[in-house]
Amino acid sequence: ANQRSGLVDVRTKAEWLYVGVPDLSEIGRAQVYVEWRHFPEMRTNSSFVDEVVSELEPDWPDTLFFICRSGVRSREAARVFSDAVAKQGRPVRCINLAEGFEGDLDAERRRGRLNGWKVMGLPWRQS
Repeated sequence: ANQRSGLVDVRTKAEWLYVGVPDLSEIGRAQVYVEWRHFPEMRTNSSFVDEVVSELEPDWPDTLFFICRSGVRSREAARVFSDAVAKQGRPVRCINLAEGFEGDLDAERRRGRLNGWKVMGLPWRQS
């Protein structure tokens, strides 16, 4: 594991509580939990960048991985965050976890069966 990396979970508070969260405790990496969009109206969190920066200080990472349910919100968030911190002179490599925590919809329109963090057997926990 990259010792100068972190994970930003951009899902909603309800998702963290009821679906579960990645658990990086075994490798000593911290997770940052900051909503990219607020439920139920799914409006963008205007203080997202500032909140993530605040959570990361003072140990600025080289690389940040972004995750959401299926990779769409986290892709948006990673792009916005990367652009904003680069303008501040604090570049960081931002990588979207494209399959997300729960993965893509299957033929029955259900998540958590095809791909994603949980299906891959990566460590996670319920709140």
